[in-house]
Amino acid sequence: MDLNDLFLAKGVDPRQVLVVRHRPPEPKLNRVLPRLAAEEPDVFNAYQQTQGEKLERVMKALSGAGYVASFIGHAPGKALFVALYSIGSSKPLTRDEFWQVQAYADLRAKYGLKGPEEGRSSILWFDLVLREFYACWKGKLVVEWPPPELSWWRRAHRNRMPIFSILEESRLDPPMPDWHEIVLEWEELALLSPRWRSRLAEWRGIYYILDTSDGKGYVGSAYGVDNLLGRWLQYAGSGHGGNSQLRTRNPRDFRFAILERVKPDEDAEAVIQLENAWKKRLRTRAPFGLNDN
Repeated sequence: MDLNDLFLAKGVDPRQVLVVRHRPPEPKLNRVLPRLAAEEPDVFNAYQQTQGEKLERVMKALSGAGYVASFIGHAPGKALFVALYSIGSSKPLTRDEFWQVQAYADLRAKYGLKGPEEGRSSILWFDLVLREFYACWKGKLVVEWPPPELSWWRRAHRNRMPIFSILEESRLDPPMPDWHEIVLEWEELALLSPRWRSRLAEWRGIYYILDTSDGKGYVGSAYGVDNLLGRWLQYAGSGHGGNSQLRTRNPRDFRFAILERVKPDEDAEAVIQLENAWKKRLRTRAPFGLNDN
């Protein structure tokens, strides 16, 4: 069975379907796009309502009769289903009008959206309407994406996309791994899903920051408001969390991990004692590491 069989089973003509495998070139947006598809579908739809010139022309030709089947790049040669949208009317936007759309302004501010290609004086905005199409398989249906990988959209009837798997749980918001397997880049701290935020807010513990530029490390503890979540969000906002030696460094080189969890009601003094033991064990005090004390 392949994707076209699913279209035909629901009375959708594959000749009228454009299959799009979203993989934004902006790194931060690429990481967060699955979460937007899961939790902020209107923002996800806004992202795909404008396209490059070639796809824009094809969408324009299908307006009123065609569909966009939205997928997200899941793994090499694979695509993860999000939803099917009908292509409605379109309207032109100048570059200034594009950035006046709140969704695009937010996507630029939060995730680095680049917007229309340089040299384009206007871009078409399409009214894409969500259809009831295998909604229960959102984030679960995985199809094989035919080569070449760089071709990120296809005409459905000209391609065969076999069903690779139907997962038990949605991969748009994957479950949190075991705490000792967590390694996050600094930019990911601000992109944590509600599921992750809820768990990290429960945990007190000792964390480690590795600066990949020179291999030096910093040990810290979390026992205040929202525990690990609250402390890591301070780093997400400032880049240094108030630590003097981290202020002079590039937070994009930081990697965050958990060294030890403690019980949620552990008192602050006990947590600080554990923190000091880890500093001694890992030799993170200056000049060997990034701890001042």
